[in-house]
Formats: sequence, structure tokens, C-alpha cells
Amino acid sequence: MAHEITLPRPAADFHVHVRDGEMMKLVVPTIKQGGVSVAYIMPNLVPPLTTVDAVLAYKSRLEAVDDSITYIMTLYLSPAITPEVIHAARQAGITGVKCYPAGVTTNSEHGVASYAPFYPTFAAMEQEDMVLNLHGECPSSGHVHLLNAEEEFIPTLKDLHSRFPRLRIVLEHCTSAAAVRAVLECGPTVAATITAHHLFLTIDQWAGNSYNFCKPVAKFPSDRDALLEAATSGNPKFFFGSDSAPHPITAKEKAKGASAGVFTQTHAVGYLTEAFDKLGKLDKLVPFVCEYGRDFYKISEKETSWKVVMTKQESIVESQIGEGNSGVVPFKAGEKLSWTTTIVEE
Repeated sequence: MAHEITLPRPAADFHVHVRDGEMMKLVVPTIKQGGVSVAYIMPNLVPPLTTVDAVLAYKSRLEAVDDSITYIMTLYLSPAITPEVIHAARQAGITGVKCYPAGVTTNSEHGVASYAPFYPTFAAMEQEDMVLNLHGECPSSGHVHLLNAEEEFIPTLKDLHSRFPRLRIVLEHCTSAAAVRAVLECGPTVAATITAHHLFLTIDQWAGNSYNFCKPVAKFPSDRDALLEAATSGNPKFFFGSDSAPHPITAKEKAKGASAGVFTQTHAVGYLTEAFDKLGKLDKLVPFVCEYGRDFYKISEKETSWKVVMTKQESIVESQIGEGNSGVVPFKAGEKLSWTTTIVEE
């Protein structure tokens, strides 16, 4: 059995939240700490990133904190994202557009209620070979609830894929066996990200524990098993996107309405190595975390002067990062991991 793994290049994380302001300054350094050199940045700031200039300004703020990371940037789908904006975004080096159904998760108030008005935008994205990132849930209403919201979204995924077969689509943070099946049933332009925390969690671990609560929620053991199977399958349709989502302690411990999001950035590769090792699938780790996402996104990136070494040695997840109630509590805080992540400068 392997006791040390040196990644051929640092990991690529294709779903990263780092917020802005002081939270950004706290969180951005943890990208490298977790073994990641490519970060696909989400646009759901306050206000959301709906112009090319706003996205580029945000990228500059990120690089001012740590310029060793390759930040891949996105726009927030809204009526402001016209075909003309898409063409300008592509020229500016913006890679994708994130679609949030209105009201389903953090800072999604400006999201989408109907997809048809955006068909011209999707056609322009298809023409420019940009990526559409879908938060795959329907808003809770009537028979739709937390546990079936993702499965209820699947017809929308398949409809968009049918209408725009050359449009690269990523179904973000899959949480269900139904979502895995749907991605497999679609053509090669449809892929999916899988988080680290969803490889561990089921409904029992977040019901009553706000630090494990995220959207989409973790579901049943059979769903977790389907995610583990997909992540370790060697199928390039599935790759890493942490959906690491920092919230201050005050937002996670509210008596009502705790913020949705699990923070995994500090030990991103460590959590994955733990999950793959338990299944005896360490040979599938590097493709999942280093190769498939890079290939699907066709990215160019900075050369790194450091490497990531995973060692079979116990480490303890820190209780929080940052100070006081404005700090952030990581996934599995205070618990032991069997693998330690070391960043080695070359």
C-alpha cells in the first residue's frame, strides 16, 4: 500500500468560493494549503459578478492575496449576461457562466426563474466554447423539497443539453445517484463535479449539525455510495469541485436559517485521499483531482514552483481559521485525518 503520494502537479478545484473583503483575505491562502493550484471561482458575491469589468477587478483582488494560484473566472447568469457580454467575456479570458436557480442557495436571490430567456446567451456560449455551470436544484415548492430538488432538476439538464449539444455543461456538486445516472446518460459535453464532503456525509450528519449543512444537501447512504463509485471510477465525466464555502461562525450557528456551505479548502486533497484510500482506489486519485477537470475545461495555467506530497500520517483538522466569531470552522474540525498534505517548495 502507498504511504506517500506526490501529485504530478497540484490539484485543480473546479468549484471554489472565497467571498470578498476580509473573508477573501482569510480564505485565499488556504487554497494552496489544501494542495490546489487551479481554482474555479464562483461569482455569487454581493452584489453578484454580472459584468466583465467586475469579474476582472475581482480576479485582481484575488491575485493581490496570492498570485501563485491560477484563478479561472466566471460570470453570474442574469438578464445582464447578453450574447454581447458573452463575446466580450471570452475575449477577456473568462471561462464560464454560473447559473443559480433563484433562491436555492447562498446569494442566489438574483438567479434564474426561467431558462428560455437565456437561450440566445447559451447559443453564444456554445459558439465561444464557454462552460455553463449549473447549480442543479429546483426551488422547494409543492412536491419539491430538499431531498428531491436535485432529481427534479434533471429534466432541465437534459433539455438544455438537447437544445445546445455542443455547449459544455457541468452539473455542479452532484449529491444523488439520480444525478450520476443523468450525467452518464448525456453526451461528452456534459460532466459533473463531486465535492470532498459529499463523499463522507449523509442526511444523518447534517440534520442537527449546521457545519455539515450545504446545498444541495447530502442525502442517503446509497447516494453517497454512488458518488464514491463515480469519483473513483476513472470516468473523465467526474472530477473535483470542492464547493468549499466559508461562512463565519455567527452565520453557521444562527438559531434559524444557518447559512448553507461546508468549508473544505484547508484539507481539500487530504479529504479526498482519505476517501479514496478507504476504498482501495488511490490509483484513481490523481486523474480525479489533477487531470479530468483540466482536460474538460481546456485551461491554461501558471507554472507552479511547488509540489503536493500526501503522506500516510495522522493530522488533526484545525478547530477554526481566523479569530473569534468571524472565523471559519472547517469540515471535520478537531478530527483526525489519516493523510497529511505537505507543500514542498522547489
